[in-house]
Amino acid sequence: MPRTPHASPQTLRLFGALMKDPSTWRYGYDLSRETGLASGTLYPILMRLTEQALLEAGWEPSDQPGRPPRHTYRLTGDGVALARVRLADAAAKVAARRGTSLAIVRPA
Repeated sequence: MPRTPHASPQTLRLFGALMKDPSTWRYGYDLSRETGLASGTLYPILMRLTEQALLEAGWEPSDQPGRPPRHTYRLTGDGVALARVRLADAAAKVAARRGTSLAIVRPA
């Protein structure tokens, strides 16, 4: 069975962090701390998602002299849509393994 693109545990952790506030620009370092992903894992994912137009990337100039600008990232509209699908699929798989349902129970 072929692998589902953008569904690795590492990519899902990144999607989860970015989906907390999809319109906010985030620093790679902050994403690394939040997800627990090492830079050698995180930055290739960020680059791949940017090349596929699922992330926007930009530069933010430093407010301190002599410090380089910082790279920032945020999800595009397509990135938000894909992240929702991938995170929902992952949650459904976890629920299925546990034998639980994701159905929302509404009071009568």
